[in-house]
Amino acid sequence: MVENEQEILDRAYDKGFEYERKYGYCSQAVLSAIQDIFGGIDDEVIQASHSLAGGGSLDGDGSCGGYSGAMMAISAFFGRKKDQFGEGDVADWMYSSKLSRIVREEFIDEYGSIICNDIQKEVFGKSYNLWDPQQFEAFEEAGGHDDKCPGVTGNAAKWTAKVLLDEGIEPSL
Repeated sequence: MVENEQEILDRAYDKGFEYERKYGYCSQAVLSAIQDIFGGIDDEVIQASHSLAGGGSLDGDGSCGGYSGAMMAISAFFGRKKDQFGEGDVADWMYSSKLSRIVREEFIDEYGSIICNDIQKEVFGKSYNLWDPQQFEAFEEAGGHDDKCPGVTGNAAKWTAKVLLDEGIEPSL
């Protein structure tokens, strides 16, 4: 266990929050926060996560992009590689899924769901169609990128950092 664990978790939260507040795209914000603290995530992975934001393609009915980014970050460290296809048994390649379930449970405990629209309802009191210009404007006016989604994203980064620390991944700071 890292001596200054709380500082690292706070840093993960702050970085996730700030990336989401400044740049949007929660999946990329989580991955970028984890990359900054732990390394181990290529820029191409962050790029590949772009359309996962807002429940996937900004449609809201899929998994929260922050949660998707968390799963990708965990898998970057513990997931099966292509050259490992066909090797080992099921238990060997399920480990990243087991670790991702820890973050899933944090989402459910905090927001009642991992689904973007459900989380929006919990945080905003309603969900928004981000493709509708008027609803997007209302989303922004309600704090969408001021504190609401950045808070969710910060939590996702913090919970992901906790999993990595618990699994012995050392910060590269």
